Amino acid sequence: MEISSFLLLDDYSFVQDSDPSVISFSNAKKRPRFDNDSSLEDVLTNLLAFEDKPSENAYYSSAQPQQTSFMMTSTSNYNQSTPDSYPNSSPSRASPQPKRPRAESSPISDDSSVAGGGRRLWVKSRSKAWWEQVDSPNYPEEEFKKDFRMSKATFDMICDELDSAINKKDTMLRSAIPVRQRVAVCIWRLATGEALREVSKRFGLGISTCHKLVLEVCTAIKTVLMPKFLQWPDDKRMHQIKTEFELSSGIPDVGGSIYTTHIPIIAPKERAAAYFNKRHTERNQKTSYSVTVQGVVDPKGVLTDICIGYPGSMSDDQVLEKSALSQRASRGALKNTWIAGNNSLALTEWVLVPYGHQNLTWAQHAYNEKMGAVQQVASESFMRLKGRWSCLRKRTEMKLQDLPVVLGACCVLHNICEMRNEGLSEELKFEPFDDEVAIENGVRSVNALHARDQIAHKLLHHEAAATAFLL
Repeated sequence: MEISSFLLLDDYSFVQDSDPSVISFSNAKKRPRFDNDSSLEDVLTNLLAFEDKPSENAYYSSAQPQQTSFMMTSTSNYNQSTPDSYPNSSPSRASPQPKRPRAESSPISDDSSVAGGGRRLWVKSRSKAWWEQVDSPNYPEEEFKKDFRMSKATFDMICDELDSAINKKDTMLRSAIPVRQRVAVCIWRLATGEALREVSKRFGLGISTCHKLVLEVCTAIKTVLMPKFLQWPDDKRMHQIKTEFELSSGIPDVGGSIYTTHIPIIAPKERAAAYFNKRHTERNQKTSYSVTVQGVVDPKGVLTDICIGYPGSMSDDQVLEKSALSQRASRGALKNTWIAGNNSLALTEWVLVPYGHQNLTWAQHAYNEKMGAVQQVASESFMRLKGRWSCLRKRTEMKLQDLPVVLGACCVLHNICEMRNEGLSEELKFEPFDDEVAIENGVRSVNALHARDQIAHKLLHHEAAATAFLL
């Protein structure tokens, strides 16, 4: 787009009255009409003329031999009169002096133009040097993993999976952003938690463009990758999970370990009290708001179920009751399967929790130790989740309606890293500080209470038999 300092004559039309000395404006957008107007180019040429040449002025009619001048009144009329009507005026000062056009800004980026028209697209020039260096084959693997929390091979796999969902075509105005750069913008933003302004500087893109790319790629991850990398296990996989948990803890039929964490947010404009996090406020001595992320993991720390987005004022037990996992359990989908939780949950037909009272017996104490090992699998998995994706530890400025998609994308990317054995460096490890608040009614099933006692009894005798064998 070219910029000019004067108005285009196409924006107005001139209506000539019966008096040839008066010309006025009208609102219709038509080309001005003049007696001697040979072309619009001549009119523009005379407007830009700075010397007073009355004989060549296109505004003057050939029927008027005397010199004339123009004056714009407050009613937007041009009044034509002779110089004699103006005392102390001279012919050289009577002619209108058009405004000097502003200096045209040189195009900052002229690599895109409209086909056939020759009009340049005006965009701000931004350096893409950092991204071009990172995307080069010579960029060190260690540095790439530090920036994106994954190896180049894993990053390439994600780009290939998302190509059909986020690939865009070039237009006449500009070239489309490549798929690799789109994915990189999203992953780097999730990994570092940096502000969009910093993301814009790194990748040489506009701030609003980076925001759109993050949401677009996160939506594609939820749509394309979540069904492949985050799903409830089938019967065969569930049998493997139960076997692995029993080998490590001795507790039978454990199909997963559940954990709930809180993601800090800025106080929402509506229903702020619902998102108020009392426990974090008391600990940090600073008003805190949050949303919850509840997930079930397998023995390797891979998420098999997530529940995202409930307000931070809700307890872990309330979040579980409203989750889709609880609805599946009520329909009998978790028959003969335990989900291991902590004391913030209640003992039910399918949720197994430690003993919460004091003065434990030997059997109950041994059981709690084994349950602690199972719970540690979930807590360490969430530690790696928050360690990889720093955006989960910082107060996000995203809208609440966009947050579940972003948090879900972080969970899917976490599973991909866990399945591909992407290690986490020591400086990125993060210790979650989600407090356990024991509920009042900790037992909601008599059958589950008897089953837990039997498990504790068997664990104690199993350990005693193993100790005797070793001695």
